[in-house]
Amino acid sequence: MITATNIKKNYGDLKVLKGVSISIKKGEVISIVGPSGAGKTTLLQLVGTLDTPSNPKDSSIMINGVDVTDLRDKQLAKFRNENIGFIFQFHQLLPEFTALENVCIPAFIKKTPKAKAEVRGRELLDFLGLSQRYDHRPRELSGGEQQRVAVARALINNPSVIFADEPSGNLDSESAENLHQLFFKLREEFGQTFVIVTHNKELANMADRKLIMVDGQIQ
Repeated sequence: MITATNIKKNYGDLKVLKGVSISIKKGEVISIVGPSGAGKTTLLQLVGTLDTPSNPKDSSIMINGVDVTDLRDKQLAKFRNENIGFIFQFHQLLPEFTALENVCIPAFIKKTPKAKAEVRGRELLDFLGLSQRYDHRPRELSGGEQQRVAVARALINNPSVIFADEPSGNLDSESAENLHQLFFKLREEFGQTFVIVTHNKELANMADRKLIMVDGQIQ
């Protein structure tokens, strides 16, 4: 489902990724762990199409049979919107919009009709236990609720893969545990693939596979 080959990333003379290759099957939950500065987030951003390799001519990133490194900007944006969901440590909700509006934004970008998008948004918020929070703005939600809204937003377009960067790093232990269990419930319910960068040992060990990064390479 995802195959990345010989991925390198340099920032000036600093070599952050040194020829990383990974293969991930559909429906897998993969954790990526390692010390700070090992290149975990950089790898996630590259495989998630948010950044590009420093060696485009001798690397590839295949998602659902598409080499995303060959796509032009507009094609890539469309592919990302339709196939990939993101969950970040800080929920990145827009404060002026309600929970439902935040969830629906990727669907609106996809040009899904408003009524259809809102039906799907309510279904996801219901599934995540937020049926009483449709019209609440982020400041009116707890940290765990905000992160669940971000999860619903990541799911709104039925992406085949979810990339999560320290998704529970900003949550208390109970909310973190609930979020971790939710990922596996979502995998069973919707069949999504999850690639999760985390420092949380419990979450890392729950994954189907744990990839350990050290000094820009997978050990």
